[in-house]
Order: sequence, then C-alpha cells, then structure tokens
Amino acid sequence: MSAPPKIGFVSLGCPKALVDSERILTQLRTEGYAISPSYEDAALVVVNTCGFIDSAKAESLEAIGEALAENGKVIVTGCLGVDADNIRAAHPAVLSVTGPQQYEAVLSAVHLHAPLPRAHDPRVDLVPPQGIKLTPRHYAYLKISEGCNHKCSFCIIPSMRGPLVSRPIGEVMDEAERLVAAGVRELLVISQDTSAYGVDLRRRTGFWQGRPVKTSFQGLCEALATLGVWVRLHYVYPYPHVDEVIPLMGDERLLPYLDIPFQHANPRVLKAMRRPAAAEKTLERIQAWRAARPDLTIRSTFIVGFPGETDAEFEELLAFLGEAQLDRVGCFQYSAVEGAAANALPGAVPEEVKAERWERFMQTQATISAARLEAKIGQRLRVLIDEVEDDIAIARSHADAPEIDGVVRIADGGHLAPGAFADVRVVDADDYDLDAELVA
Repeated sequence: MSAPPKIGFVSLGCPKALVDSERILTQLRTEGYAISPSYEDAALVVVNTCGFIDSAKAESLEAIGEALAENGKVIVTGCLGVDADNIRAAHPAVLSVTGPQQYEAVLSAVHLHAPLPRAHDPRVDLVPPQGIKLTPRHYAYLKISEGCNHKCSFCIIPSMRGPLVSRPIGEVMDEAERLVAAGVRELLVISQDTSAYGVDLRRRTGFWQGRPVKTSFQGLCEALATLGVWVRLHYVYPYPHVDEVIPLMGDERLLPYLDIPFQHANPRVLKAMRRPAAAEKTLERIQAWRAARPDLTIRSTFIVGFPGETDAEFEELLAFLGEAQLDRVGCFQYSAVEGAAANALPGAVPEEVKAERWERFMQTQATISAARLEAKIGQRLRVLIDEVEDDIAIARSHADAPEIDGVVRIADGGHLAPGAFADVRVVDADDYDLDAELVA
C-alpha cells in the first residue's frame, strides 16, 4: 500500500487565521493525509495568508513565492485570497486561490492535486479529539465566532470575513472541554469582537452538558470559568455589559485580563475611525473595573497618524495613556489599506510625523510599563511555564498573553516542565519583563 501524500503548510497572520489553519490541518489528517514539516517532502503546499495591511500582504506574497520556488505546487487561502487577481498576477503558477473560512474549497483543491491512493480508514487515520493544534500543548486558541458587525473606517475585515456569525454555545464549550481533557492549561478566547458574542443569535439559550446556557458573552464566560483552567479574553470592546464578567475573574478561572483595542482617545478621531467608544466613558469604565478587581491587567492597541490627527489630538492620546495606566500596549503607524473607507479622509499625516509620534507614544508607554512592573517586585505570582532555556524557565503570569506580552524569567528553573504551574516571587523588572525566584 503506497504512503499517503504529505501536505506542507504555511500559516500567516493573526490567531484567528491560526485557528483556520488548525481546522484545515485537522480535516486533512482526518481524511488520511500526512503533514510535512518541509517543502521537499510535500506533494503540495497550502499557504494561509494575511491581507490586513500592506506589510502583511507583502509577507504573504513572499511566502507564496518561496513555496513555489521550493516546491512548485501551491494552494493559496486566507484573507489575501479575496484579492485573487493580484495573487495570480504576482504568482500565476498557483494551483488555486480561496478566501478566508473556505475550508471545503481548500480541501477540494488538495483532493484534486494530491489525491489519496486509498480510501480513508478511521481505524488507521487517527486524529486526537481536540484536532491538530499549532500551539504548544499547554495552551490553545478558542475561536467563538467569525466576522464582525463593525464598520471601522481603517479595517476591511468585515468585507473579507463577513458579518458576525457566533458559534453555538454548546459547540464552543464542547471544544473547550476537549482541549482541557487533552492537557491544555490556558484557553485564549478570540474572535473579531468577543464581547459581541451571541448578538446575532439574539442570545438564545443553548445547551451544554444537558444544562441550559445563554449564548451571550456573559453566559460563555460563566461556563468557561467552571473548567478549572486559565481563560484569557482577547478582542473585547468596552461595552457596559463587560462589567458583568469582572466578578468572575480569579485564579484558575477567568483571568483578570482584558485585551481591548481602544485605538485612540480623542472623540473626533474615534468618530472618524467609526469606533464604538468615547474616551471619557472608557476612563470611567477602566477605573470602575480596577476598583472591583485591583489586579486586572488591561492590554490595548492604538493607531497614531490616522488621517486628520492633529498635534493636539495626539497629545490628548498621550495624556490618556498617563491617566489610564494601561499594562500592555501596542501601537501602529496608520497604514492605508486597499478598500478601507479611511483612505478617502482628508488630512494625511506625513510619514515622518507618524514615525515621530510612534516613537513618543512608545517611550511614554515604556515608562508606564516599567513603573507598573517595578511595583510588582516582592509580589508572589502564579505562573505557567512555556519553555526552559538552560537553567532559566520562561513563564507567564495572568498578565501575560503568549507572544504579545512580557514573560517571567525564573532562575534555577531548569527542572520545571512546560505546561506546569509554579509559584514565584518577583525579584526584578525591566520595561516589559519580570525576573523571579521559586517559592515553596
């Protein structure tokens, strides 16, 4: 019996795209295909692209070109796939091009260009219950919905991924249970707008473990908080109903952590961005959350140099940073995205001004971050081990999401295992990371 074809895979972009890759890989393995870690052994290569900003598009086109050069047979999918004409103009040899979430079309293309030599045998082609995961064994992304109902002027995600479509609550919780049973110790909840979960389904009641559960942000958080693992919320908007989940936060439950992409602080700029928030209410909400949960970590992202942003509006953003005292912050210089409404706005900010504002923003936030981390010296923290380098264990506390936030470095931690929890005491800090020692 001949061996099944091996499929190479390149996954680019955000965690939501990573989950799409995991779904395709799981189906390929379920059908009996093998997965190749190299171009050379692969019958063909699937490239899951990102197409959100120009740099991501360039990276995706480069990855497609590399796969073609190294293998010759390439299937393209993902967000850049909505611009099939440009992909084919740059790389006419690609076998097929599909957009995001078009899993069946990807599989059909694989079937056509790398058919299995035998029928699928479920007794032989074993796939773990949790599916194929591209993250370390101890954490996983849990995607709860597709699409987005917002019309932010700088974003084209709704045109790529469509309007909000929430997954049934029972289906989400069943997946979460399978992941926990497989050894996952941290679930990272993702979507385009996590706090809007269930709005499209009118928050109707679903069922999990025979019990009724409301398909809503609060209902989901209440259910996830019973699983006994870390649950981290990403891409939350500061709606009033987010207040309802703050009391659920605690050790081994819903983590006291919110990832909220505020994007700016000036009301006029936020209106031009078509963001559903106002700076005054945001500050009040942050203060109320921290009063209820003093150890709450807030991560956010911002854009500087948005069309029309004045010096005064940028200074207002810096003042907001000083008052909000956010823990983890990322910042992007505005970049025009083909098809975005913001492209038509007047008042383009010169590139050198964007760069200068970005530098000042990051310096301001680095000072805030350093002070907030220094205040943790002497504190005892529960951390999750990610990896071990020589005798140093690299871990994360509740304040640290993988890959985007800081880490906790543990001296004499060489004996610790990835995926294990440990109790540490913070002994030093820099702008973004902590140093710690083990405590009994």
